[in-house]
Amino acid sequence: MRWDNLFDDLESQLEREITAEDLEVDAEEERLRLGRLSIRDRIVALHERSTTESPLTIAVMLTTGARVAVRPVIIGRDWMSADIVDETGRPAQCIIPFAALAGISLGARHITPSLATTASTGHPSLSQRLSLSYVLRDLCRRRRAVTLLLATGEVHGTIDRVGRDHLDIAVHERGAVRRETAVSEYRLVPFASLVLVRP
Repeated sequence: MRWDNLFDDLESQLEREITAEDLEVDAEEERLRLGRLSIRDRIVALHERSTTESPLTIAVMLTTGARVAVRPVIIGRDWMSADIVDETGRPAQCIIPFAALAGISLGARHITPSLATTASTGHPSLSQRLSLSYVLRDLCRRRRAVTLLLATGEVHGTIDRVGRDHLDIAVHERGAVRRETAVSEYRLVPFASLVLVRP
């Protein structure tokens, strides 16, 4: 009888030790997973839970100090396109490089979902592979007039060409068609100073 009690005691001790060890391993794995999350991963996790009835709206702080409420639409490798949410109700779209984010303001209900692991199909989607330069080249190809918010202010014009780390913009008045006579200057803009693009 005494031996049975001894073995039961040893068995319960061993179970507690194994459980504690498993919990410690799980906690360490979770710390490692969280340590690998990027700001892009967190935005994607929130975006995947967004629905038409309840679209995700986040407040982003830009490196210029501006705070903009946006609804992410497409999330690329190093950028996101979003609808700007403002009091006017006018639809406005923008492109925000992740490097231009100074922060994202989230409510308590968004923190845990933003830490979730997103479903991976093994192959990144096309938008996940597209870099900011690709999107800017597309705007250049379409000859769309854009407004660039830079670290030093705004500039409006048409993108003439896109390099590896910069773009050339022909600066002209809003509403004017890009013609040599309408261009006031040509400016080379490094991607590092690009904060927001509004088509």
